[in-house]
Amino acid sequence: MTMHTTLTAGVPSPAAAPHWRVELTETIRLALPIALTQLGQIAMMTTDLALLGRLGDHVVAASALAHMVLFGAFVLGMGLVSAVAPLAAQAFGARNPRMVRRALRVGLWAATMLGIPLSAVQLFGHDILLALGQTEQAATLAARYLYGLAWSLIPAWWFIALRGFMGAVNRPEPGLWITLAAIPANALLAYTLIYGHFGMPKLDLLGAGLATTTVNIGMCAAAIWVCYAQRPFRKFRVLGRFWRPDWPLFRRLVIIGAPIAGTFALEYGVFAAAGVLMGWIGTTALAAHQIALTIASIMFMVPFGISMAATVRVGHAVGRRDSPGTRSAGFTAIGLGIAFMTTMTLIVIVTREFLPILFLGTITQENAPTAALAATLLVVGASFFIADGVQTVAAGALRGLNDTRVPLLFSAICFWLIGFTACYGLGFTLGFGAFGVWIGLSLSVLIYAVLLVIRFHILTKRRYLPDIPAAL
Repeated sequence: MTMHTTLTAGVPSPAAAPHWRVELTETIRLALPIALTQLGQIAMMTTDLALLGRLGDHVVAASALAHMVLFGAFVLGMGLVSAVAPLAAQAFGARNPRMVRRALRVGLWAATMLGIPLSAVQLFGHDILLALGQTEQAATLAARYLYGLAWSLIPAWWFIALRGFMGAVNRPEPGLWITLAAIPANALLAYTLIYGHFGMPKLDLLGAGLATTTVNIGMCAAAIWVCYAQRPFRKFRVLGRFWRPDWPLFRRLVIIGAPIAGTFALEYGVFAAAGVLMGWIGTTALAAHQIALTIASIMFMVPFGISMAATVRVGHAVGRRDSPGTRSAGFTAIGLGIAFMTTMTLIVIVTREFLPILFLGTITQENAPTAALAATLLVVGASFFIADGVQTVAAGALRGLNDTRVPLLFSAICFWLIGFTACYGLGFTLGFGAFGVWIGLSLSVLIYAVLLVIRFHILTKRRYLPDIPAAL
């Protein structure tokens, strides 16, 4: 069960590499429901932002700060449970159903063990934000949101692990159906609790947080039921021997997942730091940053879905010891990500004046500067939208090879040594303000994307395949 790696250079694969067209078809078939699920997730967040936006710019800014604190914890658990997908996919490719179940089980363990302390941290959001230099009003409002959001971490991570299992066995569709059902439920519940309709109290930011937590619990429960009771998942008996110790595989999940968590944290951290810098500039800059970043996040969800499909496709090839197949799967997914993000970038540039209205409602004298700045940031950010799609797909392909440590090093260099330095230097030292911050973000993502693609090219050209554990 110790983690070894092998190089199979010069050894022909026992399975022929799939034709590019076949690989593209299979990647799209797998990526489409995953990407739509990701869009559904961001749709719920966007709905909350749109509903809160009617309460004023200061509420939008406070929600941005709350999400900054929450996602600082969220990405750590998301990284750990993301290791479920490559482990389960490799086991599925190797026709080892017991290992598929074990991979999910240790992912659920990790989510629970990490979630308890990190959920408690959210209750100290007010003090955290004050320590980061935010105003008393913004910190108080953000803390109110966090009181409702704090308990959403564990069910959200469980849902991610369960979705990773579904995708690994080539059946990601139930995750999509659950998410599609959750979108209107979240909108109705958030509307009711934010504004106090249908006999419920008006809870504004607290109500939005409670709605998100309630819906996440419901999604998790639905996913457990599907995996336990429906074909083809029930044959894996996902909750069978749930309490049986599995420390060797748990250690393996941590070895793979901890660098993923670190990478997510470093990447998210630089965007969170950019939000802090925007807060120093002013409320208008912070609100515009949140709107533009939300739009960018909506676009990002599709390549993130392609990335998850790349992890599964590469993992399947690893499981069947098909080294040419790993290269075909990864580069097909990267090309698909480039094509999608190029198209979406052009659409965003053309519609940049209209998009902020979706978050602010009717443009007034008070919020007009926010809308104008958000539109401008979308133009500045167009330079990194494509690179952002490439880096996430390439990272997903590398995860299918269990290669997570070198990408962690790349992320530290690109996002902090280069990215944050550029954000602060351009934004404050050189006086470009919000525009300088976004230029710095663009530079970091572009360099990171190039390094990841080169890394995947080198590994697959050498016919690298990681060892996978045998069944117990």
